[in-house]
Amino acid sequence: MSSSNPRITGIRTFLMQAGPLGASAWGDVKTSIVTVTRNWLFVKVETDCGITGIGEGSGWPRVVDTAVQDLANVVVGEDAFAIERLWQKMHVAIMGHGNSGVVGQGAIGAIDMALWDIKGKALGVPVWQLLGGKVRDRVRAYAHASTPDAARAAVARGHTALKTGGVKNPVEKAHAIRDAVGADIDLMIDLHGPPWLQAPDAIAYCNELAPLSPLFVEEPVAPEDLDGYRRVRRMTNVPLASGERHGGLWGVAPLLNEGLIDVAQPDTARAGGLTGLRKIAAVAEARFATVAPHAGSLGPVAEFAAIHLLAAIPNALILEKMDPDWPGRGQTVTIEPELRDGHLTVPDTPGLGVDIHEDFVAAHPSVRNVGLASGGWPPGTEGATLYSQPRWPRAPSVRKG
Repeated sequence: MSSSNPRITGIRTFLMQAGPLGASAWGDVKTSIVTVTRNWLFVKVETDCGITGIGEGSGWPRVVDTAVQDLANVVVGEDAFAIERLWQKMHVAIMGHGNSGVVGQGAIGAIDMALWDIKGKALGVPVWQLLGGKVRDRVRAYAHASTPDAARAAVARGHTALKTGGVKNPVEKAHAIRDAVGADIDLMIDLHGPPWLQAPDAIAYCNELAPLSPLFVEEPVAPEDLDGYRRVRRMTNVPLASGERHGGLWGVAPLLNEGLIDVAQPDTARAGGLTGLRKIAAVAEARFATVAPHAGSLGPVAEFAAIHLLAAIPNALILEKMDPDWPGRGQTVTIEPELRDGHLTVPDTPGLGVDIHEDFVAAHPSVRNVGLASGGWPPGTEGATLYSQPRWPRAPSVRKG
């Protein structure tokens, strides 16, 4: 450890409400996410040489904020270049509190992301250079569409890949969108994995979706239902994707190690940072799986981190893109990635290549970060809001029309 390397002198957090409050309609995959309870948590790590790094933490940002401030006690004073060692040290620091989950991984990840930014700035190179160098100059992205009209509009903006789905009529919706955009557009279907979507129904959905040649079917069952994934894998032949609700490497690894998914979807800001993402990508590569990071709840800093990671790994598939999104997204940061022909250009500036406008963030203080989803519950049960419950009536939920 060189004494000339920058040393961490402090950590500041910036929590904001990202868009208007509202209920999340998880019965549908919207064209954009503008009326949910999103919070964005940005983290700045300061050093004694004047270089500041930016990161972002997700999972449960209002709680992650507190976790970051607690972890500051074990990283302030440390060598900012010792990224892997500090990643390990932060895990040891929270070990006594149980499995870290998305809150722990979100906090570790926010600090870790900022450390990569610091190192890139100090050495005058983009983060992708630190990750091994570019294997591609642009990263493919996909948009969301819930109707044929929205799908056609996304294609008109240059997108060549779309995701639809939801927990209500996903098969009917996917067939309608495929008819609208034709066979040349890659289509993904998100089933959202609610606990009442059990393996037999998930299998029926996947088999109905197979003729559409989906790029992948996402979260066919609940993330806790490992045996359900095994059953779906045995009884279907569509590519399966999952990982956005899992915390870090050890959350996603069981799905990859058993070959239960073809596409890992780690959430960029709840996967343990770029260090965690790189480890997940390596496990996926060993299993001949690809990586398509989740970005639905994330802010613009985490998006830049994902672009750097996907630019530097061989098994990058695609990146989720909120297009369009809340207009304030662009005002939150100093620059947005260029979207052209369905791809995001990989930045060449040192570090992550992005910073936040602190005044704009401060003008949008956090109000709340939890909400109850509406739509798509089994009939008559939405008011009870039960996590585990039977799915009934069954027949209408699995037929195409």
